[in-house]
Amino acid sequence: MKTTIDQVKHYVGQEVTIGSWLSNKRSSGKIAFLQLRDGTGFIQGVVVKAEVSEDTFQLAKNMTQETSLYVTGIVAEDSRSPFGYELQVSSIEVIHEAVDFPITPKEHGTEFLMDNRHLWLRSKKQHAIMKIRNEIIRATYTFFNENGYIKIDPPILTGSAAEGTTELFHTQYFDEEAYLSQSGQLYMEAAAMAFGKVFSFGPTFRAEKSKTRRHLIEFWMIEPEMAFMNHEDSLQVQENYVSYIVDAVLTNCSLELQTLERDVEKLAKIKAPFPRISYDDAIELLKEKGFDDIEWGEDFGAPHETAIAESFDKPVFITNYPAEIKAFYMKPDPNRPEVVLCADLIAPEGYGEIIGGSQRIDDVELMKQRYEEHALSGDAYQWYLELRKYGSVPHSGFGLGLERTVAWLSGVEHVRETIPFPRLLNRLYP
Repeated sequence: MKTTIDQVKHYVGQEVTIGSWLSNKRSSGKIAFLQLRDGTGFIQGVVVKAEVSEDTFQLAKNMTQETSLYVTGIVAEDSRSPFGYELQVSSIEVIHEAVDFPITPKEHGTEFLMDNRHLWLRSKKQHAIMKIRNEIIRATYTFFNENGYIKIDPPILTGSAAEGTTELFHTQYFDEEAYLSQSGQLYMEAAAMAFGKVFSFGPTFRAEKSKTRRHLIEFWMIEPEMAFMNHEDSLQVQENYVSYIVDAVLTNCSLELQTLERDVEKLAKIKAPFPRISYDDAIELLKEKGFDDIEWGEDFGAPHETAIAESFDKPVFITNYPAEIKAFYMKPDPNRPEVVLCADLIAPEGYGEIIGGSQRIDDVELMKQRYEEHALSGDAYQWYLELRKYGSVPHSGFGLGLERTVAWLSGVEHVRETIPFPRLLNRLYP
């Protein structure tokens, strides 16, 4: 019976064949222990000299790291293994012998591992991170599909900037200027006016020359947009969504979290509702914590976000930022127009902002005023203005950064490990 490692639990006591790679091995006299992987998981194959042919035992002892093979044996339960099973090997068929695999079971420098990212992905730690990433994506689709959202795909090539910034990748689109998208939000607002509740999931690009552990040049975002929803409605969707994906990872990635030595007790506390703190109160909190130079009207950096998050054991919403430091499309607070109806969701444990969201301006005259204040091209943004002209409604939305969320739930230090092939400042290979 041919099967995969993740399915061996169904074949205890039976003989199976698994196509796999040898990630590591060790031998102890008359027993060889093969650490096997097949993409679905890792399992130990035990080769006992007295129970196999001499050729098979010598093959097991001498096989090189990352050799591909078919291995046949009996599935047995193993309480000592985190996985819970092992394979009592009876025969081995080598498919391809790997020679001098560069990533050996020892410490390697970050740049070396990044240069060999195409091979580094095979390691147990990287496998666990990618499995958690995949679970977040799966849970995202389930959450929004089950709550009446339709997935809409915004364009990657655009003629304008979503947030009016200059940190864009420029390209030539035949005889006109174009940019790689920094957000699908504006297009998702158009989709929400057609379908009510929508979400997108796709790559975004920021030409920021940043080298922090939280930044990538190319990253993926989940961006829901919702008609007839105000800011408070949106906050409830955000905390329910984050709670849902955390629970999904805890439920379906327990082995991966164990591999990463993640403190799951901290994740188990992540249940809606989440605490909230206004921008005004955040400024006061920071001053109490020793940030004497922070003034009202300034944006928060990583040290500020970390200090605020330390006061909570759940993600915390920072609400109602000054309008001057937020995007042109955010709706002012009717009772206090110098601040906007927005929130950033800050993850615990120093992982920073994972969500930014707001209620959007729905008044066409106010949007025209914002165009003038931000020197936005009327031609490039005419279609966006028309969303307020033809049947405008209150609407809100947000964007969750996938890689920062993966880093937080995985407990890894740097976002470069949370995407298969990271694009960083000065790194475009492999």
